[in-house]
Amino acid sequence: MNNEYIKKITWRYAVKKFDPSKKLSDEQLSLVLEAGRLAPSSFGLQAWKIAVIKDPEIRKKLKDAAFGQTQVTDASHLLVLCIRKNIGEQFVDHYINTIAKERGVNISSLSGFKEGMLNSFLQKTEEEKDEWSTRQVYIMLGFILSACAENGIDACPMEGFDPKKFDEILKLKLDGFESRVLCAVGFRSENDEFEKMKKVRFPKEEIITEI
Repeated sequence: MNNEYIKKITWRYAVKKFDPSKKLSDEQLSLVLEAGRLAPSSFGLQAWKIAVIKDPEIRKKLKDAAFGQTQVTDASHLLVLCIRKNIGEQFVDHYINTIAKERGVNISSLSGFKEGMLNSFLQKTEEEKDEWSTRQVYIMLGFILSACAENGIDACPMEGFDPKKFDEILKLKLDGFESRVLCAVGFRSENDEFEKMKKVRFPKEEIITEI
């Protein structure tokens, strides 16, 4: 067992109070975002976007749309994880072309893969596509949280916000995206009482079943 990794994910918790004076370096931010970019997704389709919110004025507006939670404004950066809307043949073609270019293969060799994806999505309603995309975004969130813990960066995943207001403030729908979950990243404040609380998890006997 990698005890060092276990120590690091035990160290992490959902930070409630960030130190606004402490900022991620460009290298640290790049690492966190790259962990998200490299996260797995069904078909490898990557039907998502990470909006990195730095502008203090925009973050004040977002705080109001997140029920006043201070993580939105006090963390070093606020990440808004978004799903892509209207997944169809155009986006699948873009993905297929990217595969062919990166792997140096003929597009025709990917026709079966393309057809399989299209068949899958053509059978889904828009609501089912959104549900599928949302699950992919949460996989990305897991990779981001793990990368933060591994590198001593604090984070707080957040569902407590008004997605419609976020989408409006950030003009996400104009680009064909919708917000799904937030992740504030930065460094904990010395005044965050949650830091001193013991992590509570059910014993492995309750969580893990061997069949």
